[in-house]
Amino acid sequence: MQEGTFSSHGHCRGTTARGDVFAADCPTRRLLDRIADKWSTLILLTLHDQPMRFNGLKRRIDGVSQKMLSQTLRSLERDGLVSRSVVATVPVSVTYAITPLGASLVASLRAMIDWAETRMPEVAAAQAAYDTISGRSVPEIA
Repeated sequence: MQEGTFSSHGHCRGTTARGDVFAADCPTRRLLDRIADKWSTLILLTLHDQPMRFNGLKRRIDGVSQKMLSQTLRSLERDGLVSRSVVATVPVSVTYAITPLGASLVASLRAMIDWAETRMPEVAAAQAAYDTISGRSVPEIA
């Protein structure tokens, strides 16, 4: 190993511009917090299919509140993953679209969803075993 390199994951300051993902102030960690959020994931997947207006997104993504959708869209726009187009009509028409940067993330998100769908029976079995051993019952993911 070269001098200035670290063997632990996310501890790459010696050779790259990356930071320690385990540190609270790490920019990578903050970005992971955003893209791993369920609303961000659902918004990006929805916009990958087609650009949409706010109310179309709200109708398509079951359970998201207007406030959460607005906040998440603003954050995704700030991160360069979503673009916002305003057309001066009455009322104003605002359309959201995924950017090339956001589209490059979708394959990874789909892989994560595929993993979750494939492994859900194993997770459900582990939950049931845990609940039996601990004598507790918690809401299932299913």
